[in-house]
Amino acid sequence: MNTSALPIHLPTELQGFRLDHIGVAVQSLEAALPFYQLLGLQVLKSEEVPSEKVKVAFLNTGECHLELLEPTSPDSPIAKSLEKRGPGIHHLCLKVQNLPELLQKLDAAGIQLIDKVPKPGADNKRVAFVHPKATGGILLELSEPLPGDSA
Repeated sequence: MNTSALPIHLPTELQGFRLDHIGVAVQSLEAALPFYQLLGLQVLKSEEVPSEKVKVAFLNTGECHLELLEPTSPDSPIAKSLEKRGPGIHHLCLKVQNLPELLQKLDAAGIQLIDKVPKPGADNKRVAFVHPKATGGILLELSEPLPGDSA
């Protein structure tokens, strides 16, 4: 049965959700970027996120981007992830609407959150993470543009 033509009706609270990016932990942006550039991917934006002790580079892959993450401190979450798991996929990020309300709803349902309130993230967004124990083993980032930003 071909299901590609079936209409998809999402519940109101899921409308507007989309896969925003896939975070990839790397030891060095300088060492990692040439491979992706050889594939023809362009860096959309690079920045440092001091609160997370990380440098990031967003690569254009269409609707969903790749976010390469390099630790800037040995005690950063990315450094700890690299030490424990090595380089590779670190997290998936969903773009959501009304992040504070969504976090309250998840918390009230007993979902294990790493962040119960949004915090500043890269790319002019506020973010929060859901613990992998609540998502089947995937670190899930939820993000939305900062108020007043249309990204």
